Amino acid sequence: MARSVVLLSGGLDSTVTLAYALSLGDEVIPLTIDYGQRHQRELLAAKDIASHYDLDRHIIMELDLGCFGSSALTSMDLDIPERTVDTINDEIPVTYVPARNIVFLSIAAGLCECEDAHLLYIGANAVDYSGYPDCRPEFFRHFQRVLEVGTKTGVEGSPIEIVTPILKKTKREIVALGMDLNAPLHLTWSCYKGGERACGRCDSCLLRLKGFKEAGLEDPIPYEGRE
Repeated sequence: MARSVVLLSGGLDSTVTLAYALSLGDEVIPLTIDYGQRHQRELLAAKDIASHYDLDRHIIMELDLGCFGSSALTSMDLDIPERTVDTINDEIPVTYVPARNIVFLSIAAGLCECEDAHLLYIGANAVDYSGYPDCRPEFFRHFQRVLEVGTKTGVEGSPIEIVTPILKKTKREIVALGMDLNAPLHLTWSCYKGGERACGRCDSCLLRLKGFKEAGLEDPIPYEGRE
């Protein structure tokens, strides 16, 4: 049985990734990072998801990136943009958190070394996404090399392996995989704005709704304006 660390945000992609790792029989340690994001809904979702799976451990780390004021996800002074799914392109949006996946993967890799875990799962996606540079295949290829030359396990010949099971899947395929794995999609939260109901207008909501629609399913979480 492999031991692995899974970055769990509480969103759709990370939850399907967690379900995938568990389906392989891995001994999984989910890691959730409270980085000072503008709301707590995803963090609450991550706790609910870990409880759903009755996992022995769920590590929640506080890491305040509020000083990264150029991102709408860490600064309340910036508005979350609203657009249509057809206008989402490869231009890096204001919701990009500088170097977030570099920071998160570094922390998760350190945890892997401490826990003798050889697999590091992240639910990054480079197909239906908002154009973040740290979600692209080339980023993960290069970061894998960092782990090979910059960690004890790497230089000793047994580097931590970054696993990106949904990297090249569409949102429709991610939703379908989640359903096949019986992932608790009803517990997930993706909206950038938080609130009692998802807004349905931010990039994350738009891409999520697109995936459920293309999969022929209704998204089980509540949205503004929908009963």
